Amino acid sequence: MHILVVNDDGPPSNQSSPYIHSLVQSLQSAGHTVSVVLPHQQRSWIGKAHLIGAAVRPTYFRPGTLHKDDGTTHEFPHGMNEGDDENYEGDEWILVDSTPASCVQIGLYHYFQDRGPVDLVVSGPNYGRNTTALFAMSSGTIGGAMEAAVCGKHAIALSYAFSSRDHDPIVIAEASRHSVRLIEYLHNNWVDGVDLYSVNVPLEPGVSESKVLYTNMLDNRWSSGSCFRAVDASSSTSTPEKHEHDVRHQAVGGAAPVKRSRIPHKHFEWSPNFTDVYRSVEESTPGNDGWTVKEGMTRFVVTLSVGGASLLMHRSVTPLKANFMHTPGIQGEITLPDNNTEPTFYTLVDSDDSYVQSLMERALQQRLGNGQCRAISALSELPSRTTPVFQYREYERLEFEHIMVHSSTSLANAYIIRKALIRKHYLSNTVTNWVTKHPESVLAKHFKFAFDFELDYAEFLDDALLEAYELRDSLDKNETRPDEEKEWWILKPGMSDRGQGIRLFNSEDGLREIFEEWEVDDSDDESGSERPEPENDSEDNGVVTSQLRHFIAQPYIDPPLLIPSSHNRKFHIRTYVLAVGSLKVYVFKEMLALFAAKPYCPPYEDEDEVKDLARHLTNTCFQEGGSSNKDSVRRFWQLEDYVPGLTCSWKQNVFDQICAVTGEIFEAAARGMMVHFQTLPNAFELFGVDFLVDKSGNAWLLELNAYPDFAQTGEDLKEAVVGRLFEETVDVAVKPFFGLGDAETKGTEMMKLVANLDLGRKN
Repeated sequence: MHILVVNDDGPPSNQSSPYIHSLVQSLQSAGHTVSVVLPHQQRSWIGKAHLIGAAVRPTYFRPGTLHKDDGTTHEFPHGMNEGDDENYEGDEWILVDSTPASCVQIGLYHYFQDRGPVDLVVSGPNYGRNTTALFAMSSGTIGGAMEAAVCGKHAIALSYAFSSRDHDPIVIAEASRHSVRLIEYLHNNWVDGVDLYSVNVPLEPGVSESKVLYTNMLDNRWSSGSCFRAVDASSSTSTPEKHEHDVRHQAVGGAAPVKRSRIPHKHFEWSPNFTDVYRSVEESTPGNDGWTVKEGMTRFVVTLSVGGASLLMHRSVTPLKANFMHTPGIQGEITLPDNNTEPTFYTLVDSDDSYVQSLMERALQQRLGNGQCRAISALSELPSRTTPVFQYREYERLEFEHIMVHSSTSLANAYIIRKALIRKHYLSNTVTNWVTKHPESVLAKHFKFAFDFELDYAEFLDDALLEAYELRDSLDKNETRPDEEKEWWILKPGMSDRGQGIRLFNSEDGLREIFEEWEVDDSDDESGSERPEPENDSEDNGVVTSQLRHFIAQPYIDPPLLIPSSHNRKFHIRTYVLAVGSLKVYVFKEMLALFAAKPYCPPYEDEDEVKDLARHLTNTCFQEGGSSNKDSVRRFWQLEDYVPGLTCSWKQNVFDQICAVTGEIFEAAARGMMVHFQTLPNAFELFGVDFLVDKSGNAWLLELNAYPDFAQTGEDLKEAVVGRLFEETVDVAVKPFFGLGDAETKGTEMMKLVANLDLGRKN
């Protein structure tokens, strides 16, 4: 999940903020995305305050070595400072000259939008306990969590109750790992009506083995003590960090007696007398937060309506309201999932693309959590061959034998055979055969019928075209037509992708010149991956020669739909389609519009432009800079409602067409090309399906890609599109297979069911 971390102790410091760095590292190690906004200095005891009238100015902190004060603060973010290391890939935190509550506001609304919505706010770990009302009412740590709660976010205030001046890295690491487990548990088991938890973890060896208890908050008062100590007016004051250090360690050794002075002119230093706090804890009955921490348990306090919960040495949880009254009805011991308990299933995520790897791991974590699935790195790590397991791997590394033998316990992310869809010449045959048998099919009006042929060398072109008489006839007629009336064709290698080998032509001589560029070879690769391959077999024109034997030629779609605000550049729509089992088909509603590099012009206007294709090919991988180019990739539903010649509902009309065509093409492959498209009840697959919309608003099916190149989406839309796609895939395809969701998934708001076929196989 995406976690925003704030605190009231400021950036890492062995003197005043010794725990923040360890917690952030532990959260990241557990697979979470962590964003950090901290006060630039010590802000303890400030509650939920904001500094009104003061402009908040951020600086940028790069963490150094764990438990060493060697982090660096910079005036500008990385890349804007003179002398910045271009290869620096470490974390960068935001420091603001304000309060914990302000850190929450700024973190939620002004930074990190590219990482997706914040799922949880963690305030802390505080340098010291936050038990009992006297501590909690003034706590900046709890104040930060309360601010998150009033912003509509689940929040946890985390505090470490220490009993030693020595910051033992081993104990801190154990407390941090333990805190991560508690954070995950609370997030996954959030109690209705609770807005925040205040968690107190005792900083003691073996804390992970102690109990976790829900507690109430001890309602105590200042009586004989004071929050201030009178000092000589001429004495100098120390820094806030030094004050907090001294105050916390005074708490460990007991309160110092207050010396009374008869001098009327005084200054006062912050120096709370904790005698009243500890006396009230000693005199209280068992069950409250202070008593629980004293006894060595982790303590939670839960808050309603802006409530909170705290954790201590026997670990405890206290549900609270905004006025810090505990919520009735939540009590007893919390049993955390045992790491040694067998999960529902194991996961093996093994992608060559780090973009995909991190997003799929995160989707599994967010939608399932550690208790239901556990990651492994090889099938040999399974307790037994029959143990339930989900493989998300590169096609070549999927263990299909295991998948076939263990059909009820082994789930994979690819079908074995699906060339009827992912190879262009097979796709053309799939459509032709289906429409011949079903003339009323929607495919007849949404797929340009193609001529496919095999060719080894350009000198055999005449023989190859013998059966493609309609293509030859069109090219012959073009010899006598004016340029603007000539029919243009697009040539596509049957097994290429990413724009490789695509050419435009309008004459037989032009077609012959294209083939003379290439040397051809054969390949029978079933993986069908759209992602780029290593540069070992490519010509200068980007064509992989081993993929160029089978070809199709289709009428070129002209004119395409153009959007004036995008400089009249041609675009195609990338739709992500999920096929599940045998066979449900879903269309992911969040689609992308991928734009060509240059404004469109018809091919007859400038044949030089036809050769470089920059106005005609919309694959971002074909462009220099790819998806990082400005406006090369846009969210489909954010395109303009009003375009020339179409109604304001054109996007919904296009989406409806895409859903109908997608459902039909999968049925055509599943029923009409059973040899070349074979589904499995224990497999699913994500396809990248491309459509082109013409000027009249008709959506034409272009191609289907297995293992789509998700990175074409770019960094800006990574979380909103691909991250959400993977989460929906877990809900629709993974959870039901392992009995964790509705087996009869009818789709979701974002995943529309477009085909539900009965192929006579157990689904």
